Amino acid sequence: MPTGDESLTENRWRRRAERLLPSAVRQALAGFLLLGVLAACTSSPDRVAVYQREGFEANETFSRLFDASVEATCEAARRALLSQGYRPTTEKNDFISASKSFQPEGEVHVQIVFNVVCAPVGTGGKLATAYVSAVQDRYALKKNPNSASFGVAAIGSLSIPLTASGDSLVKVASETIPAGPFYDRFFALMQRNLPAPAGEQ
Repeated sequence: MPTGDESLTENRWRRRAERLLPSAVRQALAGFLLLGVLAACTSSPDRVAVYQREGFEANETFSRLFDASVEATCEAARRALLSQGYRPTTEKNDFISASKSFQPEGEVHVQIVFNVVCAPVGTGGKLATAYVSAVQDRYALKKNPNSASFGVAAIGSLSIPLTASGDSLVKVASETIPAGPFYDRFFALMQRNLPAPAGEQ
């Protein structure tokens, strides 16, 4: 049987445990609640998905109606792009693709690829709609260590890294330029490159 001192000590530890236990339980419950709140926050995204922003509105400015034939409209687009330093990569009567390179920073390279599709409107062949889309690709300069390989009869081929490094451009971002002033300026330049109507020549 425990002595009086041992019983007293045991009672003290029991009372201390009874005081501490509710506090520990409360802390544990608070921790679990906090984890639940964090899990709920992470499971519901704060940002709207990209495709949800697609309104498919009829007034989007990715297109413009021109008082000209399909061939004349795409020729005006070609001349507009050439006048701004774009290099044509594909040229057809109803489609043109051109690109232009930029270097806004020392190790950053940006390329804009411009696509124009010309479609007839009506049956007379005198009206056409130009649909445009420009994609901006962003590249960063990455250093890749070179290696040299040589054969050893008993071992096979070995690859040894060299101190020199070759630089390469790696695409880090790609985005379609949104509708707005960028295309409005292009359409205005296209309009200036269209041939004047016969009565105004």
